[in-house]
Amino acid sequence: MKVIVVKDYEQMSDKAFEIMKQVVVANPNGVLGLATGTTPIGLYKRMIEDCKQGTSYKNIKTVNLDEYKGLDVTSDQSYVYFMRDNLFNHIDIDLNNTNIENGKAENAEEECARYNALLEVLQQDIQLLGLGSNGHIAFNEPGTPFGSVTHVVDLQESTIKDNARLFNDISEVPRQAFTMGLKNIMNAKKILILASGANKAKAVYGMIHGEVTESLPASVLQLHPDCTLIIDEAAASLLK
Repeated sequence: MKVIVVKDYEQMSDKAFEIMKQVVVANPNGVLGLATGTTPIGLYKRMIEDCKQGTSYKNIKTVNLDEYKGLDVTSDQSYVYFMRDNLFNHIDIDLNNTNIENGKAENAEEECARYNALLEVLQQDIQLLGLGSNGHIAFNEPGTPFGSVTHVVDLQESTIKDNARLFNDISEVPRQAFTMGLKNIMNAKKILILASGANKAKAVYGMIHGEVTESLPASVLQLHPDCTLIIDEAAASLLK
C-alpha cells in the first residue's frame, strides 16, 4: 500500500484528482468505481472543472459502491441523487453509463445478483473509497467476510451517527443499504482510498499497521497489489 500524507483536505483532493485524471486520460473508455459522502466532494469538484477545461468523460462508465435501501432518485438523500448533484450533472458523461444499486428494488436478492453480474463485466480501472471511523469501506461493516459480494447490510450505530449529519434528524437515516462486497472492491485494478480528519486516525493506523482482519474491513486493502491511501495530517496523527 502506498501512503501519501498531505497537509489538509484540499491537498488530499488535489492529489486524488491527479491520480483519477491519469486513469481517465489513459483509458477514455474506462470504468471508474465511485463513492459518496463528504470525502470525495473536493475530488468531484476538480473533475467538474477539468471537464470544463476539455477532458471528456462521455465514454467513461461508472459503478458506485452503495445505495440506501428504500431510497431512489426522488429522494435528495439517495446516493444516485448525490452523484448527479455533485458530479454527473456537471460533466459530459452519459447517464446511461452510470450504475448504482436500485435502492427501491422489490427483490433485494435479485438486485444484488444483477449488480454482481454487472461488476463482472465492468471491472473497475480504479475504485475510489472513503474510510469509516470504524474501519468500514463502502457499507461493509466490521465482521463482513472478505469473500463478500454485493449484499444488503444492517448499518451499525456508529455508521448511522456518522451519516446523520447529512440528514435533518438521525431518525431519517436508513437502517439498511445495498453495498458492493469486499471481493467486488478488491477486484478493481487500482484502489484509491481517502481519509481526512482526526476521527479517522485510529482506523487509518489499523488499516496500515494492524493485522488483516474482518473486524477492520479496510485492512484487506493491505493485500491489494495497487492501492494508494491519501490522508491529511489529522488522519495521519497516530502514524508518527
